[in-house]
Amino acid sequence: MTSSNPADGDGASLSMELLREIHDAFNRRDADAIAAFFADDATFHMATGPDYNGRAVHGKGAIRQVLADRFLLIPDMSWEWISGFTAGGRAVTVWRVTGNSEDGGALDFQGCDLWEFRDGLVLNKDTYWKILT
Repeated sequence: MTSSNPADGDGASLSMELLREIHDAFNRRDADAIAAFFADDATFHMATGPDYNGRAVHGKGAIRQVLADRFLLIPDMSWEWISGFTAGGRAVTVWRVTGNSEDGGALDFQGCDLWEFRDGLVLNKDTYWKILT
């Protein structure tokens, strides 16, 4: 039986070690290193944005640029790893993000990412985080 989902069946290349490498690249705020983990046609669904599912950023180059811009605005942004797991070509990671933006705003949220991989590269990254009230 062949799956129509591009992420199914690709679990051999997906490991917790790979997720930790991606996590470490985010903590270095290295947009080039992060982008190298993404497929050329990847989509990053950001936690906030104009649509019901946040802001969708399409393509490796656009993802790299949006992250580089974010790291300029929040130069001390960092993620504390809480947990994660893989299932076939999919994964979930849970983390806490902190940082201080150049305009004086502060980040301190728990969140998670839903990941889909194809051929060992990120195809989709969907980010969620708690909203403080």
